[in-house]
Amino acid sequence: MKPGYFAAISIALGYFAFTVSAQQQGGFDPAESVRRALDEPFVGITIGGAPQTGLYEIRKTGVSTAPVLEAARHLLASMSDAQRGKIMFPVDDPEWRNWANIHRFPRKGVSLDEMNPKQRERAYELLHASLSAKGYKTSRDIMRLNHHLAELVSNFDDYGEHLYWFIVFGNPATSGPWGWQIEGHHLIINYFILGDQVVMTPTFMGSEPVSAASGKYAGVSVFQPEQDLGLEFMRSLPSDLQRAASIGAKGGRSDNVTEMFKDNVRVPFIGLAAERLSSAHRDKLIELIGLFIGNLRDGHAAVKLKEIRGHLDKTYFAWKGAIDAHAVFYYRIHSPVILIEFDHQGPIALDGPRQTPTRRHIHTVVRTPNGNDYGKDLLRQHHASFKNDAGHGHQTR
Repeated sequence: MKPGYFAAISIALGYFAFTVSAQQQGGFDPAESVRRALDEPFVGITIGGAPQTGLYEIRKTGVSTAPVLEAARHLLASMSDAQRGKIMFPVDDPEWRNWANIHRFPRKGVSLDEMNPKQRERAYELLHASLSAKGYKTSRDIMRLNHHLAELVSNFDDYGEHLYWFIVFGNPATSGPWGWQIEGHHLIINYFILGDQVVMTPTFMGSEPVSAASGKYAGVSVFQPEQDLGLEFMRSLPSDLQRAASIGAKGGRSDNVTEMFKDNVRVPFIGLAAERLSSAHRDKLIELIGLFIGNLRDGHAAVKLKEIRGHLDKTYFAWKGAIDAHAVFYYRIHSPVILIEFDHQGPIALDGPRQTPTRRHIHTVVRTPNGNDYGKDLLRQHHASFKNDAGHGHQTR
């Protein structure tokens, strides 16, 4: 484990207001709770504890990953030997799972803050090559709003545009599995590549605040389409389908269930089954899903959306909260091959009652259920294909 790891985890969970209330109940050790989560063998997000099989296969997508490969190689080539020693990990290293969206967390890799200007541009090029124009802009705007938060609270030690760490897993190559991760406050992207296949989950994107009215980045704003289209979709449903989608009131600071250290959480199908939707509402649901999947570079986003459409009848839409024009709410879109969460959160760094959700603080999560977060199921199949090849060079964890 990382130096100071458990101390930082205690800070982290305190940040989420878990520690005090749990200690009042007695017998709760937050550091131990997180350690157990990370020590659990990876299963993935499931309905009942066992992943559904046969959902993912190694295949050709016809969408080249060469630009991502080239960008990763350029980033590594720009670094010193010492930096490459910090940024490179084996492709199946458990460090994939050791991420947190909070600001105070002991991170590995090389941060943008410690890179020189040339290296920083190479890191941005990796992001740009891997993501769509929308995904790249959103990622950079999250970083910019983290700088704006530092301006608002006068704390550039904990918040800032360049406090984001990169890791490269495996050796960027045309045939073998590899990937990369960016991790920092309100932005985590895990990006796995095998041949021309891509898995970009878990992805966490959030911000507090979600817009800047002043300062260096005045005018920057994030997550308004995801917020507005989600509400529009819910409001457009007939009343009986609204009732089917509703799973309760929006209460407390946070409703997301698949954030940090929740790789093996069990999430049931609840809410409104998409098979009950009209053709027009099915199209609107796909449009909403596309806002999240559309952070991935266009060709691979199209591949993923085709996969999602293939499971649309087994997709569920769930909603917490009101549906008036200025409502705060939570929604979840869940199928065998995708899980998306959007949540209005209570304030943490900004003023306001901690348990009262606000539109100024938003968290979003995208997961690949049933064992393929981090490309784990594809990596498992890859290892199985080469299990008798002593020279292949993988170490399975």
